[in-house]
Amino acid sequence: MSRKLLVALSALLVVVFALSACAPAATPTEAPVVETEAPVVATTEAPTEPAIVFKACEVTDTGGVDDKSFNATAWKGATDAQEQLGIEAKYLESKEVADFEKNINAFIEEKCDIIITVGFLLSDATVAAAEANPDVKFSIVDQGYDTVYPNIVSQVFQTDEAAFLAGYLSAGVTKTGKVGTFGGMNIPTVSIFMDGFARGVAYYNEVHGTAVETLGWNTETAEGLFTNDFSDQQKGREMAVTLMDEGADIILPVAGPVGLGAAAAIQERGNAYIIGVDSDWYLTAPEYAAIELTSVMKLMDGTTFSVIKSALDGTYTGGKIIGTLENGGVALADFHDLSSIVPDELKAELETVKAAIIAGEIELNPVYQQ
Repeated sequence: MSRKLLVALSALLVVVFALSACAPAATPTEAPVVETEAPVVATTEAPTEPAIVFKACEVTDTGGVDDKSFNATAWKGATDAQEQLGIEAKYLESKEVADFEKNINAFIEEKCDIIITVGFLLSDATVAAAEANPDVKFSIVDQGYDTVYPNIVSQVFQTDEAAFLAGYLSAGVTKTGKVGTFGGMNIPTVSIFMDGFARGVAYYNEVHGTAVETLGWNTETAEGLFTNDFSDQQKGREMAVTLMDEGADIILPVAGPVGLGAAAAIQERGNAYIIGVDSDWYLTAPEYAAIELTSVMKLMDGTTFSVIKSALDGTYTGGKIIGTLENGGVALADFHDLSSIVPDELKAELETVKAAIIAGEIELNPVYQQ
């Protein structure tokens, strides 16, 4: 091919490409639209942190959580809070005095929201722990302090008011003219029962001109019978036998589980009645229902529940809660199966005496004023 021809062809191609570039672009044909549902992609929720549970933790004294007495009654307050308020309730039992500090410290380390200590014997350990841990809330059952600690709520009970009624009742029911009482240890939370009981007997004598004798406690000297133990039921049996041998046909044992030993001895002997303490023994010790005249109740479940609730809802304040006849913190239990041996006239008198105590017309021992 000649050189001139190649040049001509090249020029022609340039013109063609130029014209193509200037021509309008072809309108593309749209693809048919097919409506389809977007695939559902399962969403995975981010893992949530477990809910923080409020913990109420109880440290018992050496009587144990199942003592059918004040440890058990306080524990009921904690379990009631668990059921009604949705908290977690826990306890540690103290087998000996050395366990008090150890158990309290274990609950502090566990970061319990409130620690409930039960009984006079835990008094010093509770104060020491509260002072060392000002951000931890405490409540002690059955112990008051002259000093107000901002992180301790004392649950105290004017138990002598209800015990006074029990003494008046016993003086009206006794057939031998002698009633008895004994305690686990001569400490205020025990002797307050015994003192109130003896004063109730004395008041009955004053009203009726009788001479019923109280064995086991002297209101003048503040001395009486004590087992120096809260767990050995054999000592309770022995003490009850001693009192029955001296003529007592109604006995008030203020000694925790030791009192159950007294109940066993009374039931075997079959010629006396027992008065329970702290809780209604008809419910907590039904095996002795046939000999249970009544019980002097400290309603520690109610006060324990109230303190836990206050810690939960932010209204907790250090100080004191006092259970009385007037506010229902202490009470005399029903006569249950033995109601028939209590004359209607005596039942009416008990209501009158109760009203007089509430009104302040009957003075009890100021030593025990809460």
